[in-house]
Amino acid sequence: MARISYRTVTVDGLSVFYREAGPRDAPPLLLLHGFPSSSRMYEPLLRRLGDAHRLIAPDLIGFGHSDAPDPASFAYTFDRLSDVVDGFTGALGLRRYGLFLQDYGGPVGFRLALAHPERVAAIVIQNAVAHEEGLGPLWDTRRAFWADRRAHEADLRENFLSLAATRQRHLGHDPDTSAYDPDLWTDEFAFLSRPGQADIQTELFYDYRTNVARYPSWQAWLRRHRPPLLVLWGRHDPSFRAEAAEAYRRDVPDAEVHLLEAGHFALDVKADEIADLTRDFLRRRAGRP
Repeated sequence: MARISYRTVTVDGLSVFYREAGPRDAPPLLLLHGFPSSSRMYEPLLRRLGDAHRLIAPDLIGFGHSDAPDPASFAYTFDRLSDVVDGFTGALGLRRYGLFLQDYGGPVGFRLALAHPERVAAIVIQNAVAHEEGLGPLWDTRRAFWADRRAHEADLRENFLSLAATRQRHLGHDPDTSAYDPDLWTDEFAFLSRPGQADIQTELFYDYRTNVARYPSWQAWLRRHRPPLLVLWGRHDPSFRAEAAEAYRRDVPDAEVHLLEAGHFALDVKADEIADLTRDFLRRRAGRP
């Protein structure tokens, strides 16, 4: 198990916290987390792959131990979060890297890829959607919120920010929940309950509609650049349907797709399998050890 370091760097006047493992001269893999998690979700992967890869997992602004400015002074949009991550890669001197994208990490990572295609050595997708068919029935309430924010914000907060919703994101529809640590969702709910978090996350999710609008441009980028692509999908995800995993093959026909017996956060219960698949993929497809 590799040693993990915990660091911060200042980007545009904001403190960005990140976890790092592996040799500094090893090929870097940038891991971008989802909602309502943080770089903490990647601890199992950092410990398993940090022997041969430089793994770098930042907390997005508003999450984890990174700064969380008031929405009155900071625009919580995916464009803005991506700008900060872009500045973060510059601060660390990352000129070429692999991307490991989960949930919110997908919209941030695709923005980076479109802005700097020459930097992307390979992409690993873990339950991050870029196709409309990936959005399941839970998105009905969310789409209503985008259409009329004032009328549906209370429903959105219950659908999105409650303890029950936080628990469901981890367990999903998995018939065997005995391997899931309850601390996973109770810790995340404690994070969501911090002062100001509900407002931050509501603002950011209102902007999520811009991601759906950009799906066609992300698909076009994939078809044009055909990056080495590994798709790992927890099939019991209640929000993101497994059909979204296969949809990536339309854009990158030689994409490697694996459906896992896991939920939205597949590393909860499949860390060994994900580490093995990622290591093998990077060795064969990206010329990495």
